[in-house]
Amino acid sequence: MRSTRGVYNDGASLRSRIGRLASAKETGVFLALVVMCIFLSVTTDGFLTTVNLLNVGRQVSLLGIMAIGMTFVLISGEIDLSVGSTYALAGLSTGMLIVLGWGLFPALVLGLMCGAGIGVINGLLSTYGRLPSLIATLGMLSIVRGTALLMTGGKPVTVNERNGADPDTLAAFEAMGQGYLFGVIPMQLVFFAAVAALGWVLLSRTAFGFRVFAVGGSAKAARVSGIHVQTVKIWAFVIMGVLAALAGILSMAFLPSGQAGRTGLGLELDVIAAVVVGGASLAGGIGTVLGTVLGVLIIGVLRNGLVLLGVSPFTQEVMIGLVIIIAVAIDKWSTRSRSA
Repeated sequence: MRSTRGVYNDGASLRSRIGRLASAKETGVFLALVVMCIFLSVTTDGFLTTVNLLNVGRQVSLLGIMAIGMTFVLISGEIDLSVGSTYALAGLSTGMLIVLGWGLFPALVLGLMCGAGIGVINGLLSTYGRLPSLIATLGMLSIVRGTALLMTGGKPVTVNERNGADPDTLAAFEAMGQGYLFGVIPMQLVFFAAVAALGWVLLSRTAFGFRVFAVGGSAKAARVSGIHVQTVKIWAFVIMGVLAALAGILSMAFLPSGQAGRTGLGLELDVIAAVVVGGASLAGGIGTVLGTVLGVLIIGVLRNGLVLLGVSPFTQEVMIGLVIIIAVAIDKWSTRSRSA
């Protein structure tokens, strides 16, 4: 028979685990998502249908892919405002290369390299250049957007056989954005799930992830511990750039037409909002991939629910803005209470 002390220790351990779970930021975000889903399932007829839920998953996938990258950047104590422009440049570049007759693989590699290059520049400006990342990436937002406009001459880029795309390459490219796994799950959602899983492993189960948290928590303490702060931050920006490029490419594959002046415009605000709603701190050092996924789902479910409820697009923007303000306010209040 087990001793009374063993039973007591088990009970204390269980209570401790429950306490940690209840105090976790992800728990509050998850409960908010559940309440929102219950409300929409009661007030609308089409929310809980398989078709609608898969549609929500597809709609949030590109936002989610970029939000995973932004999680690394925010946890490291920085911010990236150039993701919308990177999204546009990478997608349009890949589309133009396919139209020029390039194969799918080299076109994808070059598109992803555009994102990585922009990430490197952002990282160098924010670390060795000693510019605040807000200013550095704001400048890159305009530079990258301008580059896309110069590259396309301000004209729409349409990927089809009539413009010169190889039929087999075009079919494979469109399958990335328009295809379905097992004929049911949208490929964009598959990419999002894969990126989220890899992001979770990298952030939670590797030495690099530990360094990201250490740098975001206290760059000075991390430097004293032997961590090369600049390198960690640059890699965080590179991850962000590559994932923004991937999202842009998938967007081009889904709807094979885009214009440099419109594609991805203002997208950086939605990306940052999703990560902050998911519990990441703008001050750095706090955040999880799970929380980001939940934050993305909250944004997606909210938008979908407002459409199903017949709320006007103008009111939708107001409500999304309120959600962002409330999330940031909660983050600031909780940060102050922890430091008090």
